[in-house]
Amino acid sequence: KFFKIKKLGQAEKTELDAHFENLLSRADCTKNWTEKIYRQTEVVLQPNPGARIEEFLYEKLDRKVPPRPTNGEILGQFMLEAAKEFGPGTPYGSTLIKVGDCQRRLGGAEREFLQTSSISFLTPLRNFLEGDWRTISKERRLLENRRLDLDACKARLKKAKTAEAKAAAVPDFQETRPRNYVLSASASALWNEELDKAEHEMRVAQTEFDRQAEVTRLLLEGISSTHVNHLRCLCEFVEVQAMYYSQCHNYMQELQRELGRWAHVRFHVNSHPAGSPTDPSTFLPLNSPSLLETDALQIEEVQPPASGTRKAKVLYDYDAGDSSELSLRADELITVYTVPGMDSDWLIGERGNQKGKVPVTYLELLS
Repeated sequence: KFFKIKKLGQAEKTELDAHFENLLSRADCTKNWTEKIYRQTEVVLQPNPGARIEEFLYEKLDRKVPPRPTNGEILGQFMLEAAKEFGPGTPYGSTLIKVGDCQRRLGGAEREFLQTSSISFLTPLRNFLEGDWRTISKERRLLENRRLDLDACKARLKKAKTAEAKAAAVPDFQETRPRNYVLSASASALWNEELDKAEHEMRVAQTEFDRQAEVTRLLLEGISSTHVNHLRCLCEFVEVQAMYYSQCHNYMQELQRELGRWAHVRFHVNSHPAGSPTDPSTFLPLNSPSLLETDALQIEEVQPPASGTRKAKVLYDYDAGDSSELSLRADELITVYTVPGMDSDWLIGERGNQKGKVPVTYLELLS
């Protein structure tokens, strides 16, 4: 059922059938690619080889890996400490606090992603390599030993048959030495006994080989279940990865909005130096209605420069902070240009009949 006999010179070799060979090939392919995917996923999740070795040693010692801050969390902590030194009330210090807090949240999200990915994806792959595959390999080695035993029994049986046939040949009754006939009959009886023993040993070897082949076949067919399990784990890994990148994207958008609002305030302050008759802080807060109306009036009066305009693609959604700004939606195209004296972090954007200031960091300028 599981084998065929192939003659190699004068020896006979028991070979597995095509279906069994396909199962073996599929199992080897699964093991090789699972190992490669597992190793490379480890590299992606933990690029530091020293940290990977440390985690491996802790795992072998059956000890819990001590908590280690991510690079993002360390960077965020450095920024927050620097802000204390520079002064949290200064523009640089306050921005360091905003960015540092965002970096710490990004680092926390990364740590959660690494832990979840390890449990949902790496662990099942490792369990296959260190559990199921080792069992399959052990049973395959046993099957190979059973095959070698069976081949040896077949060779012994073939030899016994040949000798028995030779000994059983009809003696020459006209032989002048009858003693030769007696010896021939005795040898024939001995070879008959040897033949019976060889046949018995071969039947036992064949039974053991068939039993081991069946055990190995069932394990190899279980590779299909392994693929189903790894598919489920792969989908979970993709979900976790998508959630992580989405979370990071949201954190960065929130940070950009905060920095954009701060840059907007700086634009107003730079446009009206403190202490001058036109300094808005001399008369009222930056968000007072009268100031917004004045800005809106100024924006409406702005005209494109003679040097021309450019197209820009919006990278992220942006909600206008006041009536002087233009709200943006991701992936839309707008016309942009600058005017003399305008802060470099901002441009004038136009979309149809709408016009307003837009932050440069939200745009991709097109040639």
